Parts: sequence; structure tokens; C-alpha cells
Amino acid sequence: MKKSDFYYDLPENLIAQTPIEPRDASRMMVIDRKTGKIEHKHFYDIIDYLNEGDCLVLNDTRVMPARIYGVKEGTGAVVEFLLLNQLENDIWEVIAGPGKKAREGAKFSFNDGILRCEVLEVLDNGNRKVKFSYDASNIFEVLDIIGEMPLPHYIKEKLENKERYQTVYSKELGSAAAPTAGLHFTEEIMNKIKAKGVKIAFVTLHVGIGTFRPVKTDNIEDHVMHSEHYTLSQETADIINKTKKAGKRVIAVGTTSCRTLESVATYCGEIKADERWTSIFIYPGYKFKCVDALLTNFHLPESTLIMLVSAFYDRKKVLEAYGQAVDEKYRFFSFGDCTLLL
Repeated sequence: MKKSDFYYDLPENLIAQTPIEPRDASRMMVIDRKTGKIEHKHFYDIIDYLNEGDCLVLNDTRVMPARIYGVKEGTGAVVEFLLLNQLENDIWEVIAGPGKKAREGAKFSFNDGILRCEVLEVLDNGNRKVKFSYDASNIFEVLDIIGEMPLPHYIKEKLENKERYQTVYSKELGSAAAPTAGLHFTEEIMNKIKAKGVKIAFVTLHVGIGTFRPVKTDNIEDHVMHSEHYTLSQETADIINKTKKAGKRVIAVGTTSCRTLESVATYCGEIKADERWTSIFIYPGYKFKCVDALLTNFHLPESTLIMLVSAFYDRKKVLEAYGQAVDEKYRFFSFGDCTLLL
């Protein structure tokens, strides 16, 4: 299967630059996978499509304000750092740019020394392994003061409120990007869902910046998927298994929740407590083992995410639905509208 099989034409003016207010006012395209019927709704209508006993699985990861700007000691050159993975204590894998100014041994200072770092190693993938030092109790306190949200490259507008790139239920700090399908939820909607008898279960998958990495191989099967760390608790496993046993639906909120559930089902052969790194790549031909319905935003052409959605439904019908979304002027990508595939 070719990368070009997942291309669609998107006018640039449909790429959402700012979050909509209120969160649940976003539009929602509802797709019935059995009949092919498409409805145009708003997110606050989601309650009408949930049944008592269903289970919504949410990713409770929290985005780090992981973009910081350092000044190189000795030259004063400014280098942008994006923190990706905490390898151990204060040693992190980062993206540094321009990279030629961040060679091994280079030292940097951030915001007049509130944070400092030294480049320990240039990794094979071009990223840097660096060690940070600071006077606060932990690095996250410092990032909260000086860091910027690592918004995707296609968002040009400045984000005025950092919390709008967090879900209202975010808890576990560690992502380099938001699980954007969850951005539509409000506390009020969550309460209505619970009142209807719908179960809510949480997983944690820390979204890596690789989620935005383009597929560069023409044959998608040659693409090397990035790895992300997930945790699924025993409590969540119990809720999902009871839902399945009762013949009700497990609804993944976002591709990150979907990848977590399908990773556990694939690696363990069942849904149970599990924690590991996953590089699962879901594309047409994949047989889903856990997820019955999927809530997700509109994704970039030729991306691994639109490939996952195409695996869940049907490639041609997904592209037709996206074409309809373009005609209806839906808002696309991270701050955009969503689809509910039932």
C-alpha cells in the first residue's frame, strides 16, 4: 500500500489556528460504519451516541511546556531545545536547533541561569542527550516558568492560554503533544456521560513529537514507527473487561488511547495491567482486538494517523468523508473538529 493512497487536498484556511470556545462547541462528524451514514453534529451531542454500560477510554497524559531557548556559553548563540524523553533523572533526549551549535560538550544557559545544560552526546537519530541542572526541586517547576507549549508546526498563532492545549482531565505529565481528541471534553460533558451510566477509564500514553513525523517511504510498510510509553492500570483493565463481557462498547478517545488498547491486546493477548514502550503501526489490514468505536480529530494527509483511521473503517470511505468535511468547512487538525466512528 502506497503513501499516496492516503492523500487528500486540504485548503490551508481550514487548518484551525486557535481553540474554539467553549471546548464542546466544536463540530463532530458522526460516521456509522455499518450503513455509511454521515451526520453533522456538535461535540456536545456526543451524549446521544453513548449507551449505558459503554466505556470511554481517555488518555490522561499532560503536555510539558517543553520548548525552551538557551544561550550558548562563549558565543551567545541562541538554540531552541525541545525536551522529548526523560532518560534518567536530569538526563533527557532533546531536539536542538540549529544542531551544529549543540555539539558534544556545549553548555547552555536558559533565562539568566534559572536552567543550565550540557550536551553529553549526539545520538544516531540526530537528537541530543543532555544533562540539565537547576536550583528548583525538579525540572518541571522550571519548565512551568520558562517553557512554551510545543505546538505543531502548522499552528502559527500564539497560544494565549497554555491550558487550552491540555485536556480537562490531564494528570500525568510527560507528553510532547496533546491527545487532541480529548480537548473537546468539558467537566459538564464528563458529568453528563457518567450520569448516563457510561464508564470512564483512563490510560496514559505520553505522546512523542514523532506523532508529527511524516511518512517518508512510498511503501507504508517500510515506515519505521516512533515509540511511545504507555501505562494501563488494573482498574482500567477490569472496567474494559467487564464492558466487553456485558456486550457493550469500548470507545477509544483519540488515536493514542486506541494505540494503547491495541498494543496491550497485541502484546499480552488480552486486556490486563501493562506498562511498556509501543511502536505499533496500525494501517489497513490490521484486525482490531479491543476498540469498538473511535473518537478522533481530522488528521494530516499521508500521516500514520489517517492510516489508523482508515484501518478502523475503510480507506476510500474515510477519504470521501474527509472530502465532505472540506466541503462543509470543518476545522482540521489539533485545534479542529472531530469525527465519531461508530
